Amino acid sequence: MENKQGRPNKIKDPQHLWDLFQEYKRHTKNNPILKHTFVGKDGRSEYSELERPLTIEGFENYCADAGIIKDLSNYFANSNNRYKRFSTICTRIRREVRADQIAGGMAGIYNPSITQRLNNLVDKQEIAHVEQPLFNDDEDEEIDE
Repeated sequence: MENKQGRPNKIKDPQHLWDLFQEYKRHTKNNPILKHTFVGKDGRSEYSELERPLTIEGFENYCADAGIIKDLSNYFANSNNRYKRFSTICTRIRREVRADQIAGGMAGIYNPSITQRLNNLVDKQEIAHVEQPLFNDDEDEEIDE
């Protein structure tokens, strides 16, 4: 389906976007981050594999690196209401990314603090600030010694 208001969309339909996301997900989970550590008294060099989290930014980079599209922000923002047919699949992609991050944070795979901040899960505590005078302003009061 072609966009009647200008250039054709680089992603032809919601199924195409979903298929791209599934490819990104497979690629991401099959390519862990390698953490370089030094072990023992001799500082033997080792690498350990860490699961790579899903991110919207990572998905956008995956699409750009594949030469498909450089920026998905119009699809996710439904700019000028031109991407309405993609809104359901964009919501689903956001939920999958968020679920991966939250589950990974809860399981200790990802940093829980960063996961909380990225997904607005931080407890917000209201702190009441009450000013107390340092000195008594009442001049009539005398101090007994």
